[in-house]
Amino acid sequence: MNLETLRPAKGATKKAKRIGRGEASGKGGTSTKGNKGGQSRAGYKSKMGFEGGQMPIQRRVPKRGFKNINRIDYKVINLGQVDHYAEKYSITEFSPQNLYINGLIAQNDLIKILGVGEIKGKFSFKVNAISEKAKIAIEAAGGTVEIVK
Repeated sequence: MNLETLRPAKGATKKAKRIGRGEASGKGGTSTKGNKGGQSRAGYKSKMGFEGGQMPIQRRVPKRGFKNINRIDYKVINLGQVDHYAEKYSITEFSPQNLYINGLIAQNDLIKILGVGEIKGKFSFKVNAISEKAKIAIEAAGGTVEIVK
């Protein structure tokens, strides 16, 4: 077997459709494009979402809601999760660097602590935001809270 003898399997390839090569070919004349109209001419491009004259979906469906450009997205950690994370990753200080190193947040995520659940250990927190209930619970357990920007 030589490289020059290699061929695709029988029936694996098809010849290209040669349009516009005379009436006898069966694909001459209008070259399979029908009669007249934009689609039969060079440079035709349909509009995005065009549905053949039917009202396009982006116009049929009503507009709804809005996106608040001032929204701040926080990565939320509940107090009930703190003991679990501390045990699993041996964390005593919950800071953006420590959480990023352990793969709990992305590098530029902002962290917010919420007061859902209970905290048993004494931990220090360096976070971007915290709820009042969470702050009271952490300080009652002997921990510290620092807000970083």
